[in-house]
Amino acid sequence: MTAAPAAARLVLLTRAECELCEHLLLELGRRRAREPIPAVTLVGVDAVPLLRRRWGLKVPVLLLDGERVCEQRLDVAELRRLLRL
Repeated sequence: MTAAPAAARLVLLTRAECELCEHLLLELGRRRAREPIPAVTLVGVDAVPLLRRRWGLKVPVLLLDGERVCEQRLDVAELRRLLRL
């Protein structure tokens, strides 16, 4: 017997008062209404020093299971490819 694969996990790295972050989140919401895209967890990079050092200048950053999907703008083709939609 094999275990079912774990559900894909999307994380959006953001920061307060970030228009690009808000725009990317809205785009993801619209896309989720049409396609089976996993729920998105928001993580503020400024609250986690390691994330701030690695991604701080690139936010918003969308991660799928810890791997970068896109930065600043939603790359629909890449997201669909990684999710195998």
